[in-house]
Amino acid sequence: MTYVSGFLAAVPTARKADYIAFSRKSWPLFKEYGALAMRECWGADVPDGKLTSFPMAVKLEPDETVVFSWIDWPDAATHNACMAAMETDSRWQETFAGGMPFDGKRMIYGGFEAIVSF
Repeated sequence: MTYVSGFLAAVPTARKADYIAFSRKSWPLFKEYGALAMRECWGADVPDGKLTSFPMAVKLEPDETVVFSWIDWPDAATHNACMAAMETDSRWQETFAGGMPFDGKRMIYGGFEAIVSF
């Protein structure tokens, strides 16, 4: 089974095009480091919750949209090697040089082992 790294972020709605451009710029590096697929999903129906919700999790502001994304990897070792390369491969620094089009401090991320796939 594959390994999945998942992300949840609050992106300024006015910066949607910047977010898409950032994703397109980073995909070739992720792919080179072994990523199998990447999905970037712009919130279309993301309701507020009473106890928990995506908007609450990222402390969504009125002018922001929740983005849910994930990257499929063949295994955790490949993912970990890519993450380590972010510290040493100057191309990652070039990719992030203009900053990210969202507040990375409110981003939620994690790694998951796929247990069922259809």
